[in-house]
Amino acid sequence: MTHPALRSLDAMTEPGLRERKKQRMYQDVSETAIRLFLEKGFDAVSVAEVAAAAGISKPTLFRYFPAKEDLVLHRIADHEGEAARVATEGPTPLAALRRHFLDGLERGDPVTGLNDHPAVLAFHALLYGTPALVARAYAHLERSEAALAEVLGGGLEARLAAGQIVAVQRILAMENWRRIAEGERVEDVRAHAVAAAERAFGVLAAAFPHLA
Repeated sequence: MTHPALRSLDAMTEPGLRERKKQRMYQDVSETAIRLFLEKGFDAVSVAEVAAAAGISKPTLFRYFPAKEDLVLHRIADHEGEAARVATEGPTPLAALRRHFLDGLERGDPVTGLNDHPAVLAFHALLYGTPALVARAYAHLERSEAALAEVLGGGLEARLAAGQIVAVQRILAMENWRRIAEGERVEDVRAHAVAAAERAFGVLAAAFPHLA
């Protein structure tokens, strides 16, 4: 017979185990889908084909991913609340976001676009080259804006600021990715990317001095 203390421990650890298994399922199915989409094209692969390759049923797949596009966007889903989280890390929201973006450039974070790994370039080409994925990605950006606006105090001014901040990060990343995708080396783009980020966050600071 299990001791009551051990039953209590099981009750605490089991949800954590279930959550890890669930996250592993998300990751495995998403990676399987992305591999197929890169091989054959997003529109050429059906959800049923992804489910079969992942070894699950189509209804099970849809329990994890409500839309086909979510199979791809899951890879960036964990960045959805990133701006909101970083903005609370001070000393001011814009200072924290600026530092975070510059740190991302330094370490080659794919989210900044300053990364030339073939798998990263292929993923971005898939994402930006597929209209359905671009449209779905805007929903991701809208949720990022909403979360950031909330930590900036809510209201119209906070929503305006959040929209501009998220747009700046997206445009900076797109420019970096475009240059690298066209054949420039990361080290040749880095200085320009850092300078562009500094200028862009300077403009944001001038526009929203209470956040800077």
